[in-house]
Amino acid sequence: MIIDLPSSNTSAVNRKLVELRESGGVFALGRVLTLVVVTDDGPLLERSIDAANEASREHPCRVIVLARGQRKASPRLDAQIRVGGDAGASEVIVLRGYGPLAAEEAGAGMVMPLLLPDAPVVAWWPGDAPASVADDPVGKLAQRRITDALAAKNPSKAFEQRRKNYADGDTDLTWTRLTNWRSQLAAAMDVPPWEAVTSAVVAGEAVSPSTELMAGWLAAELDVKVRRSPSETENGLSLVRLSRPSGPIELARPDGRTAKLTQPGQPERLIALARRAVSDCLAEELRRLDPDEVYRDALAGVSLVTRGRTPVKV
Repeated sequence: MIIDLPSSNTSAVNRKLVELRESGGVFALGRVLTLVVVTDDGPLLERSIDAANEASREHPCRVIVLARGQRKASPRLDAQIRVGGDAGASEVIVLRGYGPLAAEEAGAGMVMPLLLPDAPVVAWWPGDAPASVADDPVGKLAQRRITDALAAKNPSKAFEQRRKNYADGDTDLTWTRLTNWRSQLAAAMDVPPWEAVTSAVVAGEAVSPSTELMAGWLAAELDVKVRRSPSETENGLSLVRLSRPSGPIELARPDGRTAKLTQPGQPERLIALARRAVSDCLAEELRRLDPDEVYRDALAGVSLVTRGRTPVKV
């Protein structure tokens, strides 16, 4: 069910929520957090709501979407409430601010009256995000702040902003997309022979924040020389090679979907390793509210990585 509240205010939205709760049952109870989604009013809006709805099936929450409209328009707030089948396991409140109400400061002011009491707040920027999300008015309300450098208009610039302005509580979905890669590499190293890694090579397309983070993670965790090289494919991260005295461990994904794991003394294995959906990554990040120190160390480790110019064949 979708209820439109044109030319509204947050008081009217709250009254409507109470009315829906009294007439339709306890759909607002049992929420574990408030997820604030900050985006522009455009094609990304509905995709972001769909991803939040999917993630809410694992983490029932109130979703507040700040859909920034035309900044040159007259001041106006158009609100929308979605419940039931249109809201997954959550309730979705869409706030479309125009004119001065499209500014970051105004967005934080509109969100505050709608936050669930005594519940954590997570902020998510599914597209472009401020240079320092921890200093953003909405970011200051949140315990966790989720960005996605890959979805930004300039992924390389966005990734450098995440590195430069990291604060405890920040994370990025380019890091979450590496969870399965890191799990496979850790499992491969946990079988005989138990040897130390002497060097590593990470290859991926030229603009790939996840490839940068993988190289930074290995440099920080293994304390060895890591070379980040371009690859001949354009599927994001495509290869990780860990050199050891008995031979390398290599995890290669040439087609962006299926990876091949090779290591000494073991048969080759094919592993499903397609790029994860945004909803899956978002659900994973909502499982924790504490700072992600490993992500922080991976960001710092990027500065330790050497650069190769010759494309690596995968």
